Amino acid sequence: MRTAYKVRLCPTPEQAAVLNRTFGCVRVVWNRTLAWRRARYHGECVKTNFTQANAYLTAMKAFDDLAWLNEVSSVPLHQAIRHQQVAFSNFFADRARHPRHKSRNGRQSAEYTRSGFRWRDGTLTLAKMNVPLAFVWSWPDVDPAALDPTTVTVSKDPCGRWYASLAMDVADPEQAPAAGAAVGVDLGVTDFAVTSDGEKIANPRHLARRERNLAHYQRRMARKQRGSANRGEARAKVARAHRKVAAARADFLHKTSTRLVRDHDLIVIEDLNVRGMVGNRPLAKAISDCGWGAFRRMLEYKTAKHGRRLIVVDRWFPSSKTCSACGHLLASLSLSARTWQCPSCGTRHDRDVNAAKNILAAGRAVSACGADVRHSGSSRVRSAVKQEPRPARAGAPVLRRGE
Repeated sequence: MRTAYKVRLCPTPEQAAVLNRTFGCVRVVWNRTLAWRRARYHGECVKTNFTQANAYLTAMKAFDDLAWLNEVSSVPLHQAIRHQQVAFSNFFADRARHPRHKSRNGRQSAEYTRSGFRWRDGTLTLAKMNVPLAFVWSWPDVDPAALDPTTVTVSKDPCGRWYASLAMDVADPEQAPAAGAAVGVDLGVTDFAVTSDGEKIANPRHLARRERNLAHYQRRMARKQRGSANRGEARAKVARAHRKVAAARADFLHKTSTRLVRDHDLIVIEDLNVRGMVGNRPLAKAISDCGWGAFRRMLEYKTAKHGRRLIVVDRWFPSSKTCSACGHLLASLSLSARTWQCPSCGTRHDRDVNAAKNILAAGRAVSACGADVRHSGSSRVRSAVKQEPRPARAGAPVLRRGE
């Protein structure tokens, strides 16, 4: 099993200077190689493979104006070429957008393979350094001296914090004991998640709560002269405000996903088109603040790690418009209708709880018949469902007060 430990680094001023120089060299190699690739593609109509890009890096080191590339370790430079090759492979396979140039104002990183660092007795020493890097270890039940990292990625966020990600291969963990429960989860904006058990997990709205404070720092930065030291300090304060929002959101998502994985053997969620949903301008900020994509990724690796099962039902499954009691399908249901009464059986539904129950039913049907709901082609292919909904005859009836 592949895993990683992310630790907080505390470099000395000399080590920070070496790392900053390495970040700059990695950024120059990435940008110049990217520009060379584009020029070859548009001028000669040829693609560039990894061997050719690696040869171009060797040629760059021979340039008089780039002789300082030889002052840092060559491992992060070659890894930058390798990452760019993977980025282009993903682009041509329609899995990602075109690679862009790196900026000195964003997150900086450099990756070291085994030949670029030494891990001995729980201490980390990078190439071109004589003193081990000090870091904070946050896992008291794990002995760092017993680990064997294969790659080390050193990074620096815009607000000046240093981190190192230690990636390694470890033995598969013991499977968690059976919980004997299954749950369907309907994600939303008003409530972050509603389960088929009727539990509603409130949306903490981390960005909305800190938006006023963030706007204050952004206005202060806008008043500073571009390129000045004061603007750099103001930019760091804006980055720290964003980091607090991201950290609070990640903490909430981790706690919520861990609890769901711990208490349930089967978790069923909906395949949400987040990229398409953020096209709705009035709701784009609220949807982005929820972090649905990160939540799904957490559920995926945590269920695989602990021996649970995660099923993702088709995004076109009408979970909200289908009666979970009799299967009646409404012709339409407006987003403002939070409750509705089934015209067939008379059951009154909470919109989100009813959707979670239908999602769980569809997931159980998939688990029973072995159908695959993650289609490699068009997402409009319908997945297996527990029952065929009845034909839609009418929309949601208008509920009067007191009914």
